[in-house]
Amino acid sequence: MSKTFDVAVIGAGPGGYIAAIRAAQLGLNTACIDAWSNEAGGPAPGGTCTNVGCIPSKALLQSSENFEHARLHFADHGIATGEVTMDVAKMVARKVGVVKQNNDGILYLFKKNKVTFFHGMGSFVAAKDGGYELKAGDETLFAKQVIIATGSAARELPGAPFDEERIISNDGALRLKAVPRKLGVIGSGVVGLELGSVWRRLGAEVTILEALPAFLGAADEAVAKEAAKAFKKQGLAIELGVKIDAVKKDKKGVKVSYTDAKGGAQQLDVDVLIVSIGRLPYTAGLNGQAVGLMMGERGDVLVDAQCKTNLPGVWAIGDVVRGPMLAHKAEEEGVAVAERIAGQHGHVDFNLVPWVIYTSPEIAWVGKTEQQLKAAGVAYRAGQFPFMANGRARALGDTTGFVKMLADAKTDEILGVHIIGPYASELIAEAGVAMAFKASSEDIARICHAHPSLSESTKEAALAVDKRSLNF
Repeated sequence: MSKTFDVAVIGAGPGGYIAAIRAAQLGLNTACIDAWSNEAGGPAPGGTCTNVGCIPSKALLQSSENFEHARLHFADHGIATGEVTMDVAKMVARKVGVVKQNNDGILYLFKKNKVTFFHGMGSFVAAKDGGYELKAGDETLFAKQVIIATGSAARELPGAPFDEERIISNDGALRLKAVPRKLGVIGSGVVGLELGSVWRRLGAEVTILEALPAFLGAADEAVAKEAAKAFKKQGLAIELGVKIDAVKKDKKGVKVSYTDAKGGAQQLDVDVLIVSIGRLPYTAGLNGQAVGLMMGERGDVLVDAQCKTNLPGVWAIGDVVRGPMLAHKAEEEGVAVAERIAGQHGHVDFNLVPWVIYTSPEIAWVGKTEQQLKAAGVAYRAGQFPFMANGRARALGDTTGFVKMLADAKTDEILGVHIIGPYASELIAEAGVAMAFKASSEDIARICHAHPSLSESTKEAALAVDKRSLNF
């Protein structure tokens, strides 16, 4: 006889495990099914984010940043180190340890919240008795409500499948055993920039090829321009408007033939090629056809504004549905769906989902960009404050970038905040809180911020909206 649950979540990535925990908190008998395994074959909940995405990439970014600081910047502080070397194997081992801590933390949270965890592939068997029969590895269970949270997978370049040795995805880029002499990256999105930055800091000659004519097209134009300048200064070579014609590999490396923005034929020879051209919803093995689950052309699960699928009692969240493929977006949807199942009114405001790129300088934004406001015909005022005028940034020795605030010209409501510079990923939270409560730039300008702090730059940007910045 199969085990019966109120809710079963398929997938234990950021959206799935959070959905399961919230459902359990609300008194629902909850199961979570996940197939990720560690090198020893044990469970590794956390999905792409924890295992081959957000968490391990941040571990490598931190290690490589420390290396670059020791090699190039410690002397500015009077610290003499001598020759600095990087033990790549030890760096990768530390990353593995960080990942395991997060895996184990999720398993602990399941136990704490009385979520029943099944290690194995989750899939539909049949609709039955007002619910659904599911496979969970070798076991069978029944659930009245099902939340699909199966995430996404890296998109391959046509004609150049991943071998994770020469032509690699984010997964392979996190597992390199040595620093490549020449590294190519196709795609200048978050993954390409972050992983390109890691290996560039460690000594690789990095070239990024981007098909779009504009760099960081989703970001505010002023931020994108500042970022391009900073990355070029660091040594990242970025070519825009290219068309990839062919990718061929051999035992020595990879040859990328492409047409540049001017129509010229070019070839890039590299030791390793990272392909980061986006991600696709992952539904392999879900067996949605067994119950009539409606899917989109991209392989995504079709949902309405409430994350309901076409099937009664079946929901879907995160990367497998519409919207930005961001871990924190998935988490918010997971909480909202669990609350809706429990009869509450879960809510997600997609305009308040922050975006972050963990390069150096960090880049973060929330709300509308200046180009979006112009295109929509919205009258606005802008204020900007550079970190070079911030005392804490000077003390850190990192004065690249600025905070930019956009506010409605009539009501002064904050419409967007864009940051490039030190700890932008942390600073953006204040903007999110302010916008959630419909704050005006004047509200931020009137709030006392600690001195010296980087957050003072947010206050100064708010003051600059009214052209009364005090420190610039």
